[in-house]
Amino acid sequence: MDPDRLCVICNSGSGRTSRESDAVEAAMRVLGPRAKLWRVAGRDLDDAGAEAVARGFGGIVAAGGDGTVMAVAGAVARSGRRFGVIPLGTFNYFARGLGIPEDPEGAARVVLAGHARAVPVGEVNGRVFLNNISLGVYPAILRAREDVYRRWGRRRLAAHWSTAKTMLRFQRPLHLTLGIDDAQVRVRTPLLFVARSAYQLDTFALAGSDCVASGRLAVFVAPDAGPVAMLGKAWHLARRAMQEGRDFDLHCGEAVTVWARSRHLTVACDGEKFRMKVPLRLRMLDDALQVFAPEAAP
Repeated sequence: MDPDRLCVICNSGSGRTSRESDAVEAAMRVLGPRAKLWRVAGRDLDDAGAEAVARGFGGIVAAGGDGTVMAVAGAVARSGRRFGVIPLGTFNYFARGLGIPEDPEGAARVVLAGHARAVPVGEVNGRVFLNNISLGVYPAILRAREDVYRRWGRRRLAAHWSTAKTMLRFQRPLHLTLGIDDAQVRVRTPLLFVARSAYQLDTFALAGSDCVASGRLAVFVAPDAGPVAMLGKAWHLARRAMQEGRDFDLHCGEAVTVWARSRHLTVACDGEKFRMKVPLRLRMLDDALQVFAPEAAP
């Protein structure tokens, strides 16, 4: 392994706009000749990360949004290699939570500085996630949003419209049994949300950041409400006015198991959808990633 060699991996499908392409090029200019750029299809990001590890790169950098960062991080976790982020997405919760600049040159300079900190990650059925996983209405929203984007482009109004329409039409609450450490809870819910990112929770003024800070997962269960009530809760979330007991029940656990009536569930991991076999087994992996981050990161 050469600790000075860097591999920058980006999703070729995400670089279709000049802004994203310019951002990647700007980061590469800062990183200089020690860095090699790999543009790969989204479905190949996991394999590209594993290949970069196998080829002996000392630092592996994901350039993209939270989904791209999650895919590459899954290959790098527990490998002993350092991991960097050039945030190019809309939200960039993982990068922002570590104090990594959202401008590409600033993020690249953080990589060059060489300071790395140990960061825990979440895992569900062997797949790493960095921010959250969810079941129920949110994966359905992602599916509808992809259809809208294909027809109308990535317009914010179209995204909001698809979200509202999906919530109003959603009629399939989940019947789940949750094993949270040594306890079991049976729930009927339109949405299960499991968070690993305290930064994301704080952004929306949600409870649960103390769970994450103590190395546990924060498990949010939405009450079994009708479509109109769900829209109201979405409004509360947008206004940073969610309340425990009214809008959700909160559980904390180091290990979470999810059983369902069906053999498979669609799971949204950091905004990407996966079909997974039940039961779902979630846990925290302590210090699984060594991430390039500012020394003064929170």
